Amino acid sequence: MDGPRLEVLRHQLHIAWSLTELVVDGLTDRECHWSPAPAAWGVRRAEDGDWYPDWVEPEPDPPPVTTIGWLTWHIDMWWSMVYDHAFGAGALQPGKIRWAGDATAAVARVQQLHEQWATALATLSEGELDAADRTGWPFPAGSPFAQVVGWVNVELMKNAAEIGQLRRIYRHRDPAAPLEDHQ
Repeated sequence: MDGPRLEVLRHQLHIAWSLTELVVDGLTDRECHWSPAPAAWGVRRAEDGDWYPDWVEPEPDPPPVTTIGWLTWHIDMWWSMVYDHAFGAGALQPGKIRWAGDATAAVARVQQLHEQWATALATLSEGELDAADRTGWPFPAGSPFAQVVGWVNVELMKNAAEIGQLRRIYRHRDPAAPLEDHQ
């Protein structure tokens, strides 16, 4: 039976997803590769044809500025990891996740992850939010699953806000300023 916590968490996901859809609608490759600052983290095509993110663990302090392409990879990475650890084998590693290759594919991947996650949440019961057997990334094993679900909502909203802000800056930048693309 659904309870108040599950209803709130599903509603939060709906709100975060609605914002995400708004900010990725019409996303272009040019926007994904535009560098908003020198040394911004982006996604780059390697000789093997795959797209790799600029990324190290632990993240530098302060964290670097990122491109929109990097942010779409980041959503793919953390959501893939959470889903695999909560509903899959729990064997996926962040370094194995590549960027989708273009804006259209990146948005499609994020949409796919949302559909998987929303479908999985639709099957949960209120009691399963307290279960500790669905955690392990990004929280320590033994954490209540409600923490993971709440974190997904917050992380998606944060990443959507970052993409939205970068798209606004991109649209209003000085047209005479050079575009530093990451490709």
